Amino acid sequence: MSVFTRSGAGKVVGAIAVGAVSALLLAGCAGGGGSSTSTESTGPQEDLTLKLGSVLPQTGSLAFLGPPEQAGVQLAVDEINEAKKGITIDFTPGDSGDADNKAFETTVPKLQSEGVTAMIGAAASGVTKLFLDSNVDAGIITFSPANTSPDFTTWDDKGLYWRTAPSDLLQGEVLGNLIAEDGHKNIGIIYQNDAYGTGLYGVVKEVFEGTGGKVVAEASYNDGDSSFDAQVATIMAAKPDAIVLVTFDQFKTIAPLLVNAGAEAKNFYLVDGNLSNYGDAVSVSLEGAKGTLPGPELTDDFEERLNESWTAAGNTALEDYSYSAESYDAVVLLALAALASGGTTGADMSSKLQEVSGGSGDGTKCTSFAECADIINEGGVADYDGYSGPVTFDEAGDPTEASIGIFQYGSDNTYTRIETR
Repeated sequence: MSVFTRSGAGKVVGAIAVGAVSALLLAGCAGGGGSSTSTESTGPQEDLTLKLGSVLPQTGSLAFLGPPEQAGVQLAVDEINEAKKGITIDFTPGDSGDADNKAFETTVPKLQSEGVTAMIGAAASGVTKLFLDSNVDAGIITFSPANTSPDFTTWDDKGLYWRTAPSDLLQGEVLGNLIAEDGHKNIGIIYQNDAYGTGLYGVVKEVFEGTGGKVVAEASYNDGDSSFDAQVATIMAAKPDAIVLVTFDQFKTIAPLLVNAGAEAKNFYLVDGNLSNYGDAVSVSLEGAKGTLPGPELTDDFEERLNESWTAAGNTALEDYSYSAESYDAVVLLALAALASGGTTGADMSSKLQEVSGGSGDGTKCTSFAECADIINEGGVADYDGYSGPVTFDEAGDPTEASIGIFQYGSDNTYTRIETR
């Protein structure tokens, strides 16, 4: 069961308390983010330089969702450096690719050799799992803005793994209940056979069947597959009244196959891995389809600033904003933790990440890097509430509050938020 609350942060609307959903996973966990219980913030004795890298999708099946994450990181780096509050970020971007093209196998060693002490990424849980242990062994923080696999909660990460995205326990619960609330009784699920796909599929199935519904057909595929006729045939043979698609970019191929086989797109349910403003990129109408995406409703000029920073670097304007807030907050939290600890090693920042997120329960609320940095530099304890929500890390490095947006597609194949839970 989730407890639905309203966030007190000025930048967000709506939040879910995570503790009730993930209590069983957290009980007795040996891994996780870990942090110091001290609330004393010493601040830097001299200006710090944080060597930061990113491992985010520029190629592969999540490349279409990479720009907002990369833009969020870049905006945070720009604003932190412009603030001149005692820390400068030396940033090197890099490509994660996906589990099929394995671009991370080049990116991660390169960043490690250049001396970075924290990496933002990866976006896909399955990709992060392939290099996380290497970073742990090197004493480097891996901070993902988009990993949602519950497996990371109990990972033996020596306090060096953190994320601003909530576990799929939350998104899966919201999606499973939404499908039931919409009156569906028998559903089919197509899912990617990796940590992300199997995890989210499992939660949606459990929650939906807990409402009295039934999963009448399910079909998986592997990342890198290009033919989905068999999966579509399996689903359509069972005649479900709704279809859940837990995919990445493969949705653009699967959706037309389903529609051509007689499925109605208004009964499709998408997830964060494929929710995108497709426009003409999908050859069928998606009008009426719904989807879920972690993240609150943004209420200030964040998207405008994001685009200004992104286009100033020679990029085209953003079409989606998925996980941009989570990416921005990840960088801000790392910088604040460095200031609070007075150092930029992975261990230094890890010792203060829970504190600067408000997880220690003793800090002054602040909603920007500059405001929080002033509190720290004056000897206080900062409690950052960001664009992704209050964050408030637990000892496993997971956010304990999160928002899940519910979106619906219009006739132009773009989506709008219709609700936040």
